[in-house]
Amino acid sequence: MRVNGRSLCVEISGVEDARTQNGPWVVLMHHGLGSLGAWRLQSPALVAAGWRVLAYDRWGYGRSDPRPALSLPTFADDVDDLRALLDLTGVRQAALVGHSDGGTLALYFAAQYPQRVTRLVSVAAHIYVEARMEPGIEGVRQAFESDPTFRRALERVHGEKARSVFYNWYDGWRQPENLDWDMRPLLSRVACPVLVVQGVEDEHATPQHARHLAQALPDGQLWLLPGAGHMLPQDQAQVFNPRLLDFLGRPGKAGSSAEQEVQPDERKSDV
Repeated sequence: MRVNGRSLCVEISGVEDARTQNGPWVVLMHHGLGSLGAWRLQSPALVAAGWRVLAYDRWGYGRSDPRPALSLPTFADDVDDLRALLDLTGVRQAALVGHSDGGTLALYFAAQYPQRVTRLVSVAAHIYVEARMEPGIEGVRQAFESDPTFRRALERVHGEKARSVFYNWYDGWRQPENLDWDMRPLLSRVACPVLVVQGVEDEHATPQHARHLAQALPDGQLWLLPGAGHMLPQDQAQVFNPRLLDFLGRPGKAGSSAEQEVQPDERKSDV
């Protein structure tokens, strides 16, 4: 699909419901080195629950067009691509689910276009640069440069773009000017309920980071999963998927059961 003058790989699944005109929709946004294939364990579950699922390779990833650099940390180009993509597909409102960089992108979009987002699930997103990020990013660099298995996995997903995908991500997050970045002042603009998800053993952020995110949101709910790392949706799908579906609720009655499922100590609270 041509979006803002570039080709993006878009996959739409699920059956159109005439009663809701063209929805209900959930949009899936992948992590910083991923693609739409990262959601292969979630898409079928969402479709089975009655959702129409839109997943796409962001510009520069997977089967989308190459990209010279990422617009980090604000994801300005990606926010504009998402808005244009929703317009082109006729999606007026949608629930958003984003993982890592995709989660940060979802938050930026919801802050800029609050009327278009019904619910948001943010998994392992960053809202400022934490000390734990640097060793995590360096660990990924070492794997890319010394582990043929890791490189081949990226090549299977991104083809000839694998090297540029990696260094766009690595160089983008290593820019010195990003050290002072903090998006928390924008989060008060997010009008929809947000489920903030993070593994307690996340390699790139501490649990406190997720707490700060939930606290900065008008309607943020926190779920810290013990024993889970950064790739929680892929590694813990059997636990993640039921909670995802509970929070999103039945199509047309989004969130009807989510409030009952969140324990008191998981709601945002003062530190």
